[in-house]
Amino acid sequence: MIITKKTIALKRELLEFASLAERMIEDSILGLLKKDTHLLKVVIEQYEPKANRFEIEIDEKCVGLIAQYQPKVKELRTILMVMQMNNDLERVGDHAVNIAESALFIIERPAVKPLIDIPRMAELSIKMLKDSLRSFTDEDTELARSVCERDSEVDALGEQVLRELITFMSADTSTIERSLHLLRISRNLERIGDLSTNICEDTIFITEGRVIKHHTE
Repeated sequence: MIITKKTIALKRELLEFASLAERMIEDSILGLLKKDTHLLKVVIEQYEPKANRFEIEIDEKCVGLIAQYQPKVKELRTILMVMQMNNDLERVGDHAVNIAESALFIIERPAVKPLIDIPRMAELSIKMLKDSLRSFTDEDTELARSVCERDSEVDALGEQVLRELITFMSADTSTIERSLHLLRISRNLERIGDLSTNICEDTIFITEGRVIKHHTE
């Protein structure tokens, strides 16, 4: 069927967008760790406009498919989910830009503390995003559930970052601004983990017809 082929092509384009979003996160963290101003500016000045174009184009294609072909239930669910994931990926890109902006501030100043938990959070968040997209593509609900379970690991690391930064800010008020930027990076990584969880919850719904949002499975 034409609609099936077009839906497959739509998924493929969404995965290209996801690849860009993953690279934005990776490069924003790499720029932070390597103190690479150029790489951070590439995320902000080159990757973000490209992500915005992806989001607009995919959204327009989804609307066009619904209007032109009036898809049946399964195809309609898939297209609507692609629209939601498309929005989630655009937000992931925004979070990556936030990280890059804070990284630009941080790398020009003395370090508050060694970066240990934040790189680990980034690693987990990127893996969650990759696996959430794979669970959608393969309709793998077991993988989707494992991603949802991993969200608590990212949250726990975020809480650890918060506790440590409060200690540093309390001991030395001159670290407050730098600490707040580190906290902003941590919070954005948590949000990326949340968005990956959203994708997996939607994957389970479209595959099994089961709603597990808010852990009501």
